[in-house]
Amino acid sequence: MPIRSRIRSIPDYPKKGILFRDITTLIKDPVGFRLVIDNLTQHYLENGVDFDVIVGIEARGFIIGGALSYTLGKGFVPVRKPGKLPADVVSQKYELEYGTDKIEIHVDALKPGQKVLLVDDLLATGGTALAAAALVEKVGGVVAEMAFIVNLPDIGGERKILEKGYSVYSLTDFEGE
Repeated sequence: MPIRSRIRSIPDYPKKGILFRDITTLIKDPVGFRLVIDNLTQHYLENGVDFDVIVGIEARGFIIGGALSYTLGKGFVPVRKPGKLPADVVSQKYELEYGTDKIEIHVDALKPGQKVLLVDDLLATGGTALAAAALVEKVGGVVAEMAFIVNLPDIGGERKILEKGYSVYSLTDFEGE
C-alpha cells in the first residue's frame, strides 16, 4: 500500500469546508512511517540537495524531521509555537487556511550561512512554511529546500513557495479532491 492510501481524510475539520489530511494514520503504521522516512532519506541521499541541518515545524515536523535527522546524520532544530522555547527567540506571524498564528526559533539556532532543510507534514496555503523560512533567514540560515509528506497544490501553497524562490519536495499530492 502506498503512502497516500495510509492518510485519513476528515471533512469539515478544523472548520466547515476544510478537508483535513490526517497523517496520524500513516505514522502509527510502522510500514507507513518507514516508507515516509526511507523515501525522504533516499531522495536526499540521491539528489544532491546540500544542507547542514534539518529544521522541523511543530509538531508533526518534529516527528518526520527528527527521524530524518537521524537517518541522514544531520542536526535538528525545532520551530515552535510561542512560549515553548526556553532561550531568546525570534518570532514570525503568518496566515493559516483558517486563521492566523505565530512561530518562534531560538536566536542562536543556526550559524550564519548554515543551509537548512525545512520539514513539515503538509503543505496547504504555505503560510507556516514561509513563516518558518523567514525565521531561518532572520537567524542567518539559508533554506536549501522544503520537504513535506503531503502537498495540496490546489490550495496554492506550493505556488507561493516557488514564487518566493524556494525549492519544494513532497512525497504525495492530493489534487482536486
